[in-house]
Amino acid sequence: FSLKELHGIFPWLVESIFGSLDGIIVGWNLRCLQGRTNPTEYAAALDFLDPSGPMMKLVYKLQAEEYRYDFPVSYLPGPVKASIQEQVLPECSLYHNKVQFPSSGGLGLNLALNPFEYYMFYFAISLITQKNSPVTHHVSPSNSAYFILVDAYLKCFLPTEGNVLSPPSSNPGGAIPSPTPRSPAVPFTSYGMHHTSLLKRHIAHQPSVNADPASQEIWRSETLLQIFVEMWLHHYSLEMYQKMQSPHVKLEVLHYRLSISSKHHGSPAQSSYQALHAYQESFKPTEEHVLVVRLLVKHLHAFSNSLKPEPLSPSAHSHTASPLEEFKRVVIPRFVQEKLYIFLQHCFGHWPLDASFRAVLEMWLSYLQPWRYAPEKPPQSTEPLLRSVSEKWAAFVQENLLMYTKLFVGFLNRALRTDLVSPKNALMVFRVAKVFAQPNLAEMILKGEQLFLEPELVIPHRQHRLFMTPTLGGSFLSSWPPTITDASFKVKSHVYSLEGQDFQYKQMFGTEVRNLVLKLAQLICQAQQTAKSISDHSAETMASQSFFSWFRFTPSEMNGSYIGNDLDEIGQDSIKKTDEYLEKALEYLCQIFKLNEAQLTQMMMKCGTAQDENGKKQLPDCIESEDGLILTPLGRYQIINGLRRFELQYQGDTELQPIRSYENAALVRLLFRLSSVLNERFADQMDVLCSREDFVGRLCRYHLTNPHLIQKTRYSPVAKDRTSQNWGPRISLRFLASYRTLFSLLMIYLIASWFYIGPVGCTFIILIGYFLYAVIMTFFFEGWKPHEH
Repeated sequence: FSLKELHGIFPWLVESIFGSLDGIIVGWNLRCLQGRTNPTEYAAALDFLDPSGPMMKLVYKLQAEEYRYDFPVSYLPGPVKASIQEQVLPECSLYHNKVQFPSSGGLGLNLALNPFEYYMFYFAISLITQKNSPVTHHVSPSNSAYFILVDAYLKCFLPTEGNVLSPPSSNPGGAIPSPTPRSPAVPFTSYGMHHTSLLKRHIAHQPSVNADPASQEIWRSETLLQIFVEMWLHHYSLEMYQKMQSPHVKLEVLHYRLSISSKHHGSPAQSSYQALHAYQESFKPTEEHVLVVRLLVKHLHAFSNSLKPEPLSPSAHSHTASPLEEFKRVVIPRFVQEKLYIFLQHCFGHWPLDASFRAVLEMWLSYLQPWRYAPEKPPQSTEPLLRSVSEKWAAFVQENLLMYTKLFVGFLNRALRTDLVSPKNALMVFRVAKVFAQPNLAEMILKGEQLFLEPELVIPHRQHRLFMTPTLGGSFLSSWPPTITDASFKVKSHVYSLEGQDFQYKQMFGTEVRNLVLKLAQLICQAQQTAKSISDHSAETMASQSFFSWFRFTPSEMNGSYIGNDLDEIGQDSIKKTDEYLEKALEYLCQIFKLNEAQLTQMMMKCGTAQDENGKKQLPDCIESEDGLILTPLGRYQIINGLRRFELQYQGDTELQPIRSYENAALVRLLFRLSSVLNERFADQMDVLCSREDFVGRLCRYHLTNPHLIQKTRYSPVAKDRTSQNWGPRISLRFLASYRTLFSLLMIYLIASWFYIGPVGCTFIILIGYFLYAVIMTFFFEGWKPHEH
C-alpha cells in the first residue's frame, strides 16, 4: 500500500488490535489470549506484533514521513489530564511540544503523537482500559499474549546485551529521523524543572536524514519506558499530587495562573484544588496490572546492572560512553523511583487484606533486591540464606531509603490486621522477613537512616542545590547539574523529593517501629498457638467420629462453641507449613531488630497464660477493671478474625436452655411438659432412690442429677433458696427431640422391621440397650468397682 493509504488505516488498525479507549471495542483481547487455549490466534498475534514483525515495520515506515495522530488527553492518567487541562505542562518530556488545542467546534485537548508513540500509547493503556473483557476460562496473566509482548518489547528496546536493533529504513543508507519539535498553540508552564533534552545535543546541528543512530536508539528506548511508566504508574490521589508540589513550583504555577486569568478572563482563576478534584480518578489496580509492573521492574534492574564498568579515566568516560550506557546509569532513579514509590504506597494503603496482596508484595521485594538481577552470580553455598549483600549496593539502598523503611512500616501495619493463622498470610510475613534478614542489608538501611538524620552542615549553596536536583521521572536526556558527592545530602534529597520538606521521618530501627515489630512477634506467637489448637481439635474430631459415636443419644454440641478456621478445610500439611513460616519469620525478625531471648520468652509466657486448663483455647486480650474484663483493641481484632474467643458455655438449667438448630422445637416443648409432670409426681421416690448407697443409688445419681448445677447452686449468692428451685433428681427427656436421636430410632425400627420384629419388641430392645448404656456409663463415671458388690 502507499504511505497515504497506510496513514489512513493505521489508527483503525491500532484500535482494532488493542480496543477502543472507552472499552467498547475489545479488539484482539491480548490479555486473555493464551497459547494453551487458542494456539493459532496466539501465535499469529505474537508474530504480527513482534518488535521485528509487520506491525512495527508499518510503524517505522510511517515514522519516516513524520505523520501525526491525535490521542485524547481525557484518557491520560488523572494527574496528567488534570494538569494539562489546567494549562500546566507535566514535567515528563513525553508531553512537551505535543499538546494541541481543538479547533473551532472541537471537543477537547489532544496529543499530537508520532506513529511509534501512538502505537505504544494504545498498547500500554490497553492494560488499564480493557478491565471488563469477557473471559470464558481461567487466564494466567503471565502466560497471556500481552505479557509476552511486554517482555519482548522490553528486551528489544532496553537490551541487557548489545545495542538496540536499528529500525528498517525506507531510505537507502539513511536513518529514520526522530520527531521534530512542535510549538504549542498556547504557552504552557511546567510544574517541574524544564530541561533541554540531551537528544537535541546529538542531532541539533545534523540533518535529520543523517541523524546519529545512537540518538535514534536512545529516543525509542526512552519513549517506550516513559510511556510504560506514565500509563501504568502515574495514578495517585489528589492529596499525593498536592504533596508532590514543592513550594517554589506552587508559586510558579500561581503566578502563571494569575497572569492568564487577568489577561484572558479578567476574573480570578478557578481554584487549583477544585480543578484537580474535578478530574481525580478512582484508581484500582488489578493483580494482572501489578504482575506486568513487576516484569518491568525486574527487567529494568537487569538493564541497569548490565552497565559496563567505568573506565579509570573520567575524561575518557565522558568521550567514549554511549548514550545507551548513560541511559542505563540513571534509568531507575530518573524514570521509575518516584512513581513506583507512590504506586506502592497506594497499593499498601488500599489493597484488600487478603492473599491477593502477594502480587504487590513480590513486586516490592523485586525492586528492593537489584542484586538478584546482576550478571554476576553469587557463590554457591550450602545455605542460601547466608549470602551477604555486597557493600557495592549500599548506594542503592541509601538512595531508595523510603522504599525500604516507610513501606516496611506500611507492611507491618497490614500484617497486624491480617489473620496470620492463614498459611498464605503467614507466607507473606515470612517472605518480607527473609528478604530484610539478608546479611548486611539491615546495616545498610541503618547507615542510610543515620545519614538522613545527620544535622545540616552550613553550606551556603545547599538549599539552592536541593531545588536544582533533577526531577525524578523527567527525561534522561535532560541536562544534569554537577555531581553531588555528599552521601548525606543524597539521602536527604531522595526523602524530601518524595515526601516534601516538612516530612517527619519515622525511623525503621526506632522505638515506635520496634514496638510494632514486638506486637507482630506477639501475634505470630498467638497464631502459632491457635494453629496448634486447631490442629489438635481436628485430630480429636477425626478420632471421635466413629460409626457408633454418631449414634449417641446425648448431643455433644449442647455446650460446644468452637469457632472454626480455614485450616479445618485445608488439612494438616498446611497447618505444618503455617507453623514453619511463622517460626522462621519470627527468627528473621529477631535477627533484623536484635530481639533478645528474654523478650521472646516473656511473650511466649504471656501467650501461654492466656490458654485454659486444657492448653487449647486462648482468651482474647483483655484488661481487668472494677466491672470485670474489658476488651482491648487487640482483643477486638482477635475476636473479629476468629483468632481467639471467650469460652461461652450455658451454665443454667439444661432443660431451659435455648432450642438448638438440631432439635425439633415442638418435641422440645412437649417433652418438657411431660418430664415436668413426671418430676412433680415422682420427686419423692427419686430422692429416695438417689440416697441409696448401692448400685441402684449410683445409677440414679448419675442419670437423674446434675452434679455441676447442684454444686454451683450451693455456693451461688444469687440462688440461696434451694427449695424454690427444682434442683433435685429429675427425669430429662429432651434428648429425644434431637434429630440425630430421632434418626437413630428410625434406623433401629427399620432394621427391626427387616427381621420381622414388631413395635413392642423393638421398643423393648431399645430400652434394654439404653439400660446397658446407663450401666456402662455408671461404671466409668460413678466409680463403681465390681469387687465392692
